[in-house]
Amino acid sequence: MLSNLDALLLARIQFGFTVAFHIIFPAFSIGLASYLAVLEGLWLATGRAVYLDLFKYWIKIFAVAFAMGVVSGLVMSYQFGTNWSVFSDKAGPVLGPMMAYEVLSAFFLEAGFLGVMLFGMRKVGPRLHFLATLAVAAGTFFSAFWILSVNSWMHTPQGYGTNAQGQFVPEDWWAIVFNPSFPYRLVHMVLAAYLTTALVVGAVGAWHLLRDRRRAVGGATEGARTMFSMAMWMAALVAPVQILAGDAHGLNTLEHQPAKVMAMEGHFASHPDGAPLVLFGWPDEAAGTVRYAVEIPKLSSLILKHGLNEPMKGLDTVPRANWPPVPVVFWSFRVMVGLGFTILLLGLVSLWARLKGRLYEWPALHRFALAMGPAGFVAVLAGWITTEVGRQPFTVYGLLRTAESASPLSAPAVASSLVAFVVIYFAVFAMGVLYILRLMSKPPHIGEHGVESGRPIRTAGITPAPAVDPGRAMQPAE
Repeated sequence: MLSNLDALLLARIQFGFTVAFHIIFPAFSIGLASYLAVLEGLWLATGRAVYLDLFKYWIKIFAVAFAMGVVSGLVMSYQFGTNWSVFSDKAGPVLGPMMAYEVLSAFFLEAGFLGVMLFGMRKVGPRLHFLATLAVAAGTFFSAFWILSVNSWMHTPQGYGTNAQGQFVPEDWWAIVFNPSFPYRLVHMVLAAYLTTALVVGAVGAWHLLRDRRRAVGGATEGARTMFSMAMWMAALVAPVQILAGDAHGLNTLEHQPAKVMAMEGHFASHPDGAPLVLFGWPDEAAGTVRYAVEIPKLSSLILKHGLNEPMKGLDTVPRANWPPVPVVFWSFRVMVGLGFTILLLGLVSLWARLKGRLYEWPALHRFALAMGPAGFVAVLAGWITTEVGRQPFTVYGLLRTAESASPLSAPAVASSLVAFVVIYFAVFAMGVLYILRLMSKPPHIGEHGVESGRPIRTAGITPAPAVDPGRAMQPAE
């Protein structure tokens, strides 16, 4: 029974469950908002109907994902007040204003222009509508900026003081907002969002290419080809950058949170003459070793210290009470890294297929891209688990322990709300995800629109359609 578990553990499970649901929607909407801005900009620049129709196709999916992200995020604020009131009291003077800045500068921007983006084309015209799309995309970025700044401060706190009540109070807002880990985490997360979206777009394009291999260019296949090509460019170009950004983030983490890196690498013991890279194994915390380890000698020192014989400290230099849960961090890190290199492989294979002229004619590549559709979400979740579980046993690293942050609640009280969240989340969000998948299963329809600024919209290999009001053309397809 859940009520027989510790209230602190239940509170952590509840927050982890709700955040895991929430994080996948912003990761998707951040990338999709930028993709929509690119599509609309290309339509205005080229007049090609394919970009307009892809915009109309993806904007409906964006609206549903954005709404589910907002709803799931509200629950997290509720938990700060119920399950984590001590943390809210102590860290509130620092984190509260930044959360307010996120609402004022990001959410208001998104919400204010979202209606124009979805329904306002006939009122404002294509160019002002494009500005609204850019505003929504900028709002999603600013939201990531502030949320990651808040979370990064919890990992690398600075610019604060304490008052007589034991609260953290701001002394240097510049140092608080731009704390040491924030730039690395912002770049890593935004690139992850772009790759996550690219994989979804690529999977949808691959799905329709597999279904419509015999259709002529200009029907559903033109939209599938365009979205697949754009997604594969993103995978090929951004995946290597993401790996480099992840490496830089890891070096920053080694400097400020060495115990997390020790858990990620499986380094229970110090290595004075160079540490091995543990590829796989089973971390045994009780014995302080990785059983059945598959290792490459000295490679970890080369990656983290840029020298084969550079010494690396292990968890034997950290009090056991300050160890994070090593098996969880160890394996989540490997899932994230493994998926990252698999995404890179997809991008490289797509480049080879493009050079050979087989990008749209190679079913094996399309099946690969289809299988990789959910990979971005899994990688984001694995990265979040690595980051947040690796911070344990602290909520504010080195300053406030998780056990000291929870509200004085009984286990049955937390268990009842956890059960309610699980039931409601699976019911509501399952329906939302199924609806999104249903939208994705329908092919985009190309070549049904007219002019933009008096210029016929061009389609590949199709006679331009009769001119129509561009505002009417922008309305979401039925």
